Amino acid sequence: MNEDIRNLEPKAVWNNFSDLNAVPRGSKKEERVIAFMVAFGKKLGLETIVDPIQNVIIKKPATSGMENRKTIVLQSHLDMVHQKNSDTIFDFDKEGIKMIIDGDWVKADGTTLGADNGLGVAAIMSVLESNDIPHPAIEALFTIDEETGMTGAMGLQGGYLDGEILLNLDTEEDDEIDIGCAGGIDVTATKTYEEENLSGNCKAFKISVKGLKGGHSGMDIHRGFGNANKIMNRILMAVENLIQISEIKGGSLRNAIPRESFATVITSTENASKLIEKLQEISTTISSEFSEIESNLEFSFDPIDCPSKKMSKETQSQLFASIKNAHNGVYKMSEEMEGLVEASNNIAKINVKNGTIQVDCLTRSSVDATKTEVANLLKSTFEKEGFKVEFSGSYPGWQPNANSPILGVMENLYESIFDKKPDVVACHAGLECGILGTNYPDMDMISFGPTIKGAHSPDERANIKSAQKFWKYLLEILKNIPAKA
Repeated sequence: MNEDIRNLEPKAVWNNFSDLNAVPRGSKKEERVIAFMVAFGKKLGLETIVDPIQNVIIKKPATSGMENRKTIVLQSHLDMVHQKNSDTIFDFDKEGIKMIIDGDWVKADGTTLGADNGLGVAAIMSVLESNDIPHPAIEALFTIDEETGMTGAMGLQGGYLDGEILLNLDTEEDDEIDIGCAGGIDVTATKTYEEENLSGNCKAFKISVKGLKGGHSGMDIHRGFGNANKIMNRILMAVENLIQISEIKGGSLRNAIPRESFATVITSTENASKLIEKLQEISTTISSEFSEIESNLEFSFDPIDCPSKKMSKETQSQLFASIKNAHNGVYKMSEEMEGLVEASNNIAKINVKNGTIQVDCLTRSSVDATKTEVANLLKSTFEKEGFKVEFSGSYPGWQPNANSPILGVMENLYESIFDKKPDVVACHAGLECGILGTNYPDMDMISFGPTIKGAHSPDERANIKSAQKFWKYLLEILKNIPAKA
C-alpha cells in the first residue's frame, strides 16, 4: 500500500514522507534518521551541518531573482511518537511504518503514523530537492527529540542560523496560523516500599483497561477522553478492601494521554467471586459514563498464577489517594484567548513493581507562573502520601506576537488563495518556537501545517486533501517572502 501513497499528490511530499517513514526515528533514538538527513543533504550538494546536539541544518541558496529576499528558516522535528495497539505486533526500532490509505486519510496499520512531524520534514525535503520552486535563501533546520524533552531546540546554539523568518511546520489544522504555544515541565513522583510475602491460599487476577482513544496530551487534553491511569485507580479503589496490588503498568509516554493500564491484584480464595462481581459492577458504571466519547473502552479480569510479592495495605492506600487527588486534565482556560487551554496536567505513566512506584506527569501552561502553580500543587499532593517529587525538562512557552510582519503576509495570502480568513491562534502544545527564540530573539516566527488527527496515538491520520492545500500555501509563502531591509 506504500506504493499507492507514493502516487498521491503532491507526489514529492508523499514520496519523501514514505522514504522518511522507512527509517526508525523514535525520540532519543534518532541516529539513523540523522544519518538519513545528512546523506540527503550531501546528495543534493548542499551545505549540511550537524550541530553538537545532533540537529541537522541544510542550507540552500536563493533561486534566481530571489536573492534580495529575507533568508527563511524552514523547521520541523525528526523524531516521532511510538505508540501501538496492544494487539499490534510491530518493532519500532527495526521496522518502517506500515502506511495505508483509508478514504481521505493516510494512516498506519495499528501504530502511530509519524505525520507529526514527518509531513513537515517531507515538505522541507521537497523544497530542498526542487529545481523549479522559487524561494529565497533557505536554512532547513531539522531538530531532534522534540517529543520527549525539546532537547534539540534547547541545545541549538546561536550563530548557526542567519534567517530572519522561521516557519515551523508542526501544527495540525490547515486553517490555522499559530503564533503561540504552551511551555511544559515534567513532574515525577517516586516512592519505595517493602514488599510483603504471600501467605496462605490466594487468587490473582490481571485487570486490563484498554481501547481508549488516548491522543496528544496538549492538543486533546480538553476533549474529555478517558485517562487509563485515572480509570484504573478508580477501579482499584472500588475493590480496595478485597485486594492487594502486586504490579501496575499504565501509559507509555508523558505527552500521550494513556490509553491502556494493567494491574496484577491478589485476593483470598474466599473473596475471589465477590471481587469479580465488584469489578464487573464498577466497570459497567464507568463504561456507561464514557459511552458517548469512549465507545471502544474495554475491561477484562483474567485469572493468573499468584505472584510471590504484594504491596502492603498502607502503601496501597497512599498510592490510591495520591492518584485520586492529583489533578488530571484542564486546570485553567485562558482569559486572553477564547477556547485556549492555559494550563493542564497529564498523569501519563504509572509503574509499580519490585518495591518501587513511579508516576510520570507532564504539566503544560502558556503562562510560566501557572505552570509552576500546577507543578507545585502536584508536588504537595504526592508528598502528602510520602512520595519524593522531582521537576525536570522545563521549557518556556511562546508568547504571541500579533504584530508579526510575516503573520500579515501569511494572513493576506491565505485569504487571497482560499477566499476566507485563517484562524490566528495559540495552541496548548509544545512547539519549538519559544525555545528557539531564546537564542534567536529577533527571528520572526510562525507555525502552520496540514490537518492531522489523533497525533500521539495509533489513530493518527493525515488528510490527503489538506496535504495538497498545505503544500500550495507553503509554495505561495516562499514566493512572497519580503525583501531584505
